[in-house]
Amino acid sequence: MRISIPKSRLLALCLVAFPLVLHAADKKIVLIAGKQSHGPGDHEFRAGSLLLKKCLDGVPGVSTVVHSNGWPAETSAFDGAAAVLIYADGGEGHPAIQGPRLKLIDSLAKKGVGIGCAHYGMEVPKGEAGDALLDWIGGHYEHLYSCNPMWQPEFKSFPNHPVTRGVKPFSVTDEWYFNLRFRPSMSGITPILVAKASDEVRKGPYVYPKGPYQHIMDASGRDEIMMWVAERPDGGRGFGFTGGHRHVNWGNENFRKVVLNALLWIAKVDVPADGAKSVVTEGDLKQNLDPKPQKN
Repeated sequence: MRISIPKSRLLALCLVAFPLVLHAADKKIVLIAGKQSHGPGDHEFRAGSLLLKKCLDGVPGVSTVVHSNGWPAETSAFDGAAAVLIYADGGEGHPAIQGPRLKLIDSLAKKGVGIGCAHYGMEVPKGEAGDALLDWIGGHYEHLYSCNPMWQPEFKSFPNHPVTRGVKPFSVTDEWYFNLRFRPSMSGITPILVAKASDEVRKGPYVYPKGPYQHIMDASGRDEIMMWVAERPDGGRGFGFTGGHRHVNWGNENFRKVVLNALLWIAKVDVPADGAKSVVTEGDLKQNLDPKPQKN
């Protein structure tokens, strides 16, 4: 027996189902904000991640969630993730290499989930952890090999890549790392932010250890990579962004846009022709800051 549904009711059902389909199709981006670190205005991982979420909330087809204090309480937080960003302290205490977490993130990467690491979150010990980051994002910061001066590179030109859409030349002072460990022959890697470090920058002091390192000084005149994107043989994507020490820099449209574009790209969301549009006010920059003692 054929059941006839009035056109008006059928239309109503479609209108109800349509937004549900759109919602189900949203690409989920998980932002992991590290524990409280450094002094006021520096390493504001939670405030920075919430700013990025605020910006991404305006992008159709994207759903963003922030997990504070270093790591989600439940592994289910990663269910359905299209991309994960780790913006946190690194080194031996890197949140993604504690206990079974390295294997968890590796399993996500092998499923095609995009992985991004920002600032200190791209430093891990060489060995198993370093090899994992080479696979996930193409490179990492290595203690006593890489360096971390506070300086103001000038990013004047960019490659033709979705992550650079709408990004204009800019220059801000930050703890821009360089001389990083990359995959052999830069396989699958596209440098995004590149600039020359002056001899004065190379001679230090670096933030820690103060240096200088002879191998850094010997590379005088060489271009240095401060951000890159990487593709994995399985089709997964990743990026490393060495800036992000100073929270105020998220107020710079181009600094912010190149990271927003990268998050969309690793989640396999089409980056708009002019890049991700966002507005961040002075008031926004003061929101969600960690409760840190003020400097005298």
